[in-house]
Amino acid sequence: MELSPAARRLLALMTDPAAEYPATWPGRAELGPHDLGALLPFAYRAPATPAGTSARFMVEDEARERQPAFTPGSCAELFAALVDGLATREWADLHLGAASLVRCPDGPPLAALAAPARTLVRFLLDAGRTDQPYALLAVAGLAGCDGRGDDGLDAEVTGTIEAGRGPIGADELRLLAGWDAGRRALFLETLRNRSFGSPPPLPGVWERLADIPGYTAFARAALETAAARVAAIHAGEIPYRADRAFEASETEALGRAVRLALARDEEWLPGLLTPLLTGVAVAPGTARTLPSQALLYEIARAVEDFPTPEAVTALRAARGATRHAGVPKQLDRMLKRIDRALADRVEVAFRMPDLGFGPGGVLRVPAGEHTGVITIGDDVELTWQRGEKRFRSVPAAVRRDHPGEVKHLREQVQQVRRQLTTLVRALEGGYPGETVHPYARWRAEIAGHPITGTVADRLIWEFEHSPGRWRSMMGAEPRDAAGEPVSAPPPDTPVRLWHPARAPLAEVTAWRDRVTGERIRQPFKQAFREVYLLTPAEEAARFHSARFAAHVVAYRTLYALFRQRGWTSSMLGPWDDGGEDEARRVLAGGRWRVSLLHSYLYGETEDRAVTGRVRFHRKVSGEWREAPLPEVPPLVFSEAMRDVDLFVALTSIATDPAWTGDDDGHRDYRHAASSAPLSPSAEVRRDALARLLPRTAIAGRCTLTDRHLVVRGDLRTYRIHLGSANVLMEPGDVYLCVVAAPAAGKGLFLPFEDDGRLALILSKAFLLAHDTDITDESILRQIKG
Repeated sequence: MELSPAARRLLALMTDPAAEYPATWPGRAELGPHDLGALLPFAYRAPATPAGTSARFMVEDEARERQPAFTPGSCAELFAALVDGLATREWADLHLGAASLVRCPDGPPLAALAAPARTLVRFLLDAGRTDQPYALLAVAGLAGCDGRGDDGLDAEVTGTIEAGRGPIGADELRLLAGWDAGRRALFLETLRNRSFGSPPPLPGVWERLADIPGYTAFARAALETAAARVAAIHAGEIPYRADRAFEASETEALGRAVRLALARDEEWLPGLLTPLLTGVAVAPGTARTLPSQALLYEIARAVEDFPTPEAVTALRAARGATRHAGVPKQLDRMLKRIDRALADRVEVAFRMPDLGFGPGGVLRVPAGEHTGVITIGDDVELTWQRGEKRFRSVPAAVRRDHPGEVKHLREQVQQVRRQLTTLVRALEGGYPGETVHPYARWRAEIAGHPITGTVADRLIWEFEHSPGRWRSMMGAEPRDAAGEPVSAPPPDTPVRLWHPARAPLAEVTAWRDRVTGERIRQPFKQAFREVYLLTPAEEAARFHSARFAAHVVAYRTLYALFRQRGWTSSMLGPWDDGGEDEARRVLAGGRWRVSLLHSYLYGETEDRAVTGRVRFHRKVSGEWREAPLPEVPPLVFSEAMRDVDLFVALTSIATDPAWTGDDDGHRDYRHAASSAPLSPSAEVRRDALARLLPRTAIAGRCTLTDRHLVVRGDLRTYRIHLGSANVLMEPGDVYLCVVAAPAAGKGLFLPFEDDGRLALILSKAFLLAHDTDITDESILRQIKG
């Protein structure tokens, strides 16, 4: 196959030791999949010259991000390069060689690969290099493909790598040993720890693996064995050793078994997964350890790849059962990513048992003369009833005579809370993917369900009443923003969550009026959700946004927020390669990716960083390709920029109320932030305040301007910035350092779960409106100074 001009230039740089470093390099986008497959053998052999090394890195970097394609010739050339490299490297990247076998559309030249396969396997075995066990097994499967036999290599490899694998790992290995080289190479695509030079896993690999006879049966048997072992540990039949219930190879095999079962949505899995997870998360007795932290996290990673509601509920049960101090924090971070991923599996995302609840989310359980009542509203509440009397605490007679019912109801409260948390996060996480449901299914499984309906009832939905035209509604008996009844559409009509980015301003205003007027507390910010539209400057820049660039932030807090919001990032710091990184988040079911550049600020007294550009990539044929901003779907863009705005709002040093330094070089930055134009999140805050303040006791002392809430006290007048929440005193715009009491404004209705900034502004307003009642001397000195 003929190479592109860009590939020919790179080939010349990697084959000519005298090649000079070029003034310009070919664009990465000019390289096609077959170009990469043809260039990889030469990258493996590239001379250690500036030009050759740089060309090699370009090819290898692209191959790791994209899916190379091989011809029979380039596949054979790669194996020849691996053999040639043994002389200098004393090692070979067998993962890369095996990857070429399943990326050769015309089929790999098996007979031509047999001899180099024998050479590679024999060399690594003699050198004791078995650090690529499954890749070694895959390449060993080629050794007899030329009809000359494999000289016993296959059996020798199996015997060598079987030692210390544990029963479950050994069972998997024996199954693989009965497969041919192609199936073994396909299995390698499922491994988390492949070589650094490996391309991304093939799409659909789990479905292809499930089609291989025997593997699905192994997956079920392996999980049954694991569950039985954990049960035996808790029964005292197997001695307990913290974190030693499973060998490392068994943990990896069980992770693959769970992924396969989740990908196929096997009906037998929930019955195995729940006792396995809760058993593996807590030690027998009272110890604060657990049988296998590694398996718990491996299963959580599997659920992130293929989430189901039952698996998420089982993880939350394990999180509640564990006594280990650090495990809940780690699981919480993982569960937030899992909940967002669940929204993209529309076919299973909202599957939930009713647990015996009746219409309106109420469950009644008799307990003697009393009745336990679980009610689902803004929260899940357990109360007790006897005749007309209701009790919040458990009556003494019930506690004495019906302890089983009390325990069961309390467990149900926790289970419902876990399920509702999963549901709410999955619904919100579906925004970037624009998840759509047929009306009949939405009505039966979401709006009409006794549990999920309590959430759906407080959200705004919309249905397509004519091509491209949508009508919004809310409630089990749907009504529009004006409170008028909405007629039910036909059963197959598409229904989706309403988003203000898709609605006209008048409709957004009407819904905000209704939500605040009827005191509807939404499960997540929807009516008041921020909208981020593409600006002319971003259209002109084409491939990046600088909207949130050049903000000085508290780095440790930023890094924690990355993890909390499902972004991946390498830690920055004063070490090699610690100066800059791009944090990334994948959205819309893996179709889009956003990245935020940020750089470490050396020489600071505290760990700080500065934010940079935001870019977007689209996945095309398994490869990430940078996309112009005008081509990014509006909801993907808006939801990604909402995250970035949140990062800046919560980590900027301009919003740190404890910051008092005037000599750290950032005073001008902070002063500018105190009067900066409002971001979309601050605009939403202003809109909410405009509706909430007239209902408060301090309404007569407050005025909203374009950027500030102006509060008239008896001692001074104060301007609270709606973005940073910083306070300036008049006259003279004097900065006031004040941390308001949490109780200020307590009990005030908010129509959505706040990130803390709206509540902070309100608490400062309540405090400063009555400044003569302030007793804190540090605040009074500033006011009177």
